[in-house]
Amino acid sequence: MKASNGFTRLWPSVWTVASMAASVGGLAWSLKWLPVGTAYAVWTGIGAAATAIFGMWFLGEPKTALRMASLVLLLAGIVGLKVASA
Repeated sequence: MKASNGFTRLWPSVWTVASMAASVGGLAWSLKWLPVGTAYAVWTGIGAAATAIFGMWFLGEPKTALRMASLVLLLAGIVGLKVASA
């Protein structure tokens, strides 16, 4: 979204909107198998983790031990929610 410069640049804006649509589509698809509370928690957790990882890999954000440990805990929570719903 940042690369779209407030949706003033065409291709980054198209990529942003397509990514948002795919993300919501993934949430809708997951509701076939998961309760809504679990699906939403997993969806937001995956989005937060993916955003943090993207920022560290591609945007030069710091890769501190605390950030990495927090991501591991977040991902463990996502897996725990999914396992508890099965």
